[in-house]
Amino acid sequence: MPYKSVYRSNLFEGKVVIVTGGGSGIGRCTAHELASLGCHVALVGRNLEKLVSVQAEIAEDGGLASTHVCDIREEAQVIEAIDAVLVQQGRIDGLVNNAGGQYRSEMKDISTKGFEAVVKNNLVGGFLFMREVYRRWMEQNGGSIVNVIADIWNGWPNYAHSGSARGGMLTLSETAAGEWAWAGVRVNTVAPGIVASSGFDTYPEETWQHIRGLSEKVPMGRFGNESEVAAAIVYLLSPASSYVTGTCLRVDGGSPNARQTLDLRPPSRNTQYEGFHRAKPTRQ
Repeated sequence: MPYKSVYRSNLFEGKVVIVTGGGSGIGRCTAHELASLGCHVALVGRNLEKLVSVQAEIAEDGGLASTHVCDIREEAQVIEAIDAVLVQQGRIDGLVNNAGGQYRSEMKDISTKGFEAVVKNNLVGGFLFMREVYRRWMEQNGGSIVNVIADIWNGWPNYAHSGSARGGMLTLSETAAGEWAWAGVRVNTVAPGIVASSGFDTYPEETWQHIRGLSEKVPMGRFGNESEVAAAIVYLLSPASSYVTGTCLRVDGGSPNARQTLDLRPPSRNTQYEGFHRAKPTRQ
């Protein structure tokens, strides 16, 4: 069974897109959709085993992918990975800055080291990939960058470190969109809400028990899924978004719109797009 993309086949034929965090979750799903549309996907991550597994899945489905082990927090490794893609493929048409992560903790309990680690992973790493892709290819050739952030609106209690980093990535993207538009480089963000993906499985049981009840606070009454986020990313990489830059596309079921004055009603006609044919079961 192929990926059930809403986009036309071969939309990205001859194109090359880097996907960081491509070994699992949203990154894995996005890589599959892009590959199904004819793109060569450069999978970037720290875990070679995960990257090779996704590469094998894509190959089995008839797509093209390469693997590049890289810690996005390390400048030298970022440069090495980008140069390797250029040597092998000769171009970079798109970048999906998806790698990142966080843990649940009250702000008063976050250590300085822990805060810095999350910011480096969710902001500095994305900055390094953006800057080096621009310097090494896009400044002279154009391209599209999509940075995956989060539902950070009105603050993010218990995730102050990640909220700060994701907010920084939002304004960094808006800044780059202005500075790089002349070169034909578009920079946008996608902000997922609560998405059922392999990320759920990384949280300890106490955190999961908190997360599982949050769908009741979403106006659409459910979690999102990986393919719903991937579709937004693919749109921002596609020619259809050629006049879109510096914007943020929320994929969150209306979460920030659930104000105290709103009485949430059970959804009655809430459809869900299920495009990913290799989606793996996760906590629900």
